[in-house]
Amino acid sequence: MKFCPCIDLHSGQVKQIVGGSLNDSSDVETNFVSERPPSYYAELYREDSLTGGHVIMLGPGNAAAAKEALNAWPGGLQVGGGITAENAEKWLAEGAAQVIMTSYIFRDGELVLENLQKVAELVGRERLVLDLSCRRREGEYWIVTDRWQKFTNRKVNTETLKFLSEYCCEFLVHAVDVEGKQSGIDAELLGLLAEYSPIPCVYAGGISSFADIDMISEAGAGKISFTIGSALDIFGGKMSYRKVIEYTEALNKERRDG
Repeated sequence: MKFCPCIDLHSGQVKQIVGGSLNDSSDVETNFVSERPPSYYAELYREDSLTGGHVIMLGPGNAAAAKEALNAWPGGLQVGGGITAENAEKWLAEGAAQVIMTSYIFRDGELVLENLQKVAELVGRERLVLDLSCRRREGEYWIVTDRWQKFTNRKVNTETLKFLSEYCCEFLVHAVDVEGKQSGIDAELLGLLAEYSPIPCVYAGGISSFADIDMISEAGAGKISFTIGSALDIFGGKMSYRKVIEYTEALNKERRDG
């Protein structure tokens, strides 16, 4: 289990946004707007050797900010938001460790297999991460795209996870219904991922305490990593960034030692 840090970008700034409020306008519900540049966070993560983190461009106007973060730590961060087969190699050349995709492989709510196969062949399975961020509807979890506003026709279940895992090395899964609310994790979704995902997952959404990290470690059996946004003190929250690193290391040592 790893603590995978994040840099969420909106209108060129590092922000923490309530997931369900994200839309095409600048009128979104925001928990935090940083006065620091993206490079500050990338350099911080680099100093602490936190691999597996991601830079997410939430809408247009974020390319320059994303490049700044990637250039501050070449090979240390993933990048997502508007990635396509046409620009994926460019982002890898900018220093991204992997590219993250959702919308490019879904169109009008349906999986575009041709696009998925194209980008997987282009960059290689080991450099592709699929964002399966989802929302709950009628008792089941459905992958959502277009800044988490559009439902696809794909459920997050064993069939979907097994099929898509053939094309990528990791799933990034935001529990959108609890994202940014610091109200606790979506335990049901976490359990589903732990049981059915054949590849590593990074979970995001609702983490607000060290007890939540305990639950991720327990339910995920060490396989599911996590990211924390609004709850961290570096993003205006109460959880100590430094203590999260130390706590995760202690949990992993405890698991290794039996």
